[in-house]
Amino acid sequence: MSCRAEFMIEPFEEGAPGPHVLAAIEAVRERGFEPEMGPFGTSIHGDPATVISALQAMLVMAYREGATRVSLQLERDEA
Repeated sequence: MSCRAEFMIEPFEEGAPGPHVLAAIEAVRERGFEPEMGPFGTSIHGDPATVISALQAMLVMAYREGATRVSLQLERDEA
């Protein structure tokens, strides 16, 4: 089983991510993910325990660096 997480960190400015976004992305990278950044969010995919651990670190860093909101969607893949 694997899962996919997509998150959006606010406030955001297209093309100019603030320190709260950069710190959150770095926290995810430090846990072995290469996040896919899209126009409406950033996503990671992998083992559920590892994804959840990375999300926890991402949330801590995002809010520590000034995020006002983090929207998160987590989907489980059975295949």
